[in-house]
Amino acid sequence: MNEIEALYQVVEDRKTNPIEGSYTCYLFEKGLDKILKKVGEECAETIIEAKNGDNEALKNEICDLLYHLVVMMSVRGLPVEDVMAEMEERAKKIGNAKVRKTVDHNT
Repeated sequence: MNEIEALYQVVEDRKTNPIEGSYTCYLFEKGLDKILKKVGEECAETIIEAKNGDNEALKNEICDLLYHLVVMMSVRGLPVEDVMAEMEERAKKIGNAKVRKTVDHNT
């Protein structure tokens, strides 16, 4: 089990066994709109830190973004295994360069 799968399991556990004061439980209580807002905010913050060039801050924002994406997956009922399977399928395509259509602009 990788870290994303482990995180997903913790999030799923919070959904079925809420813990008072848990930020994850707070997000579940607020619902999908709040979670999507947080995904958007964390995405923007990740972009800003990438632009700023501070890898320590970037690393932290990526972790925040991944966490909120996992919470979103849980609320939407998208199993982490499905995402991992899709990533595996995409990995099989690595190195398969697409042939680009050439266009004759002179005709």
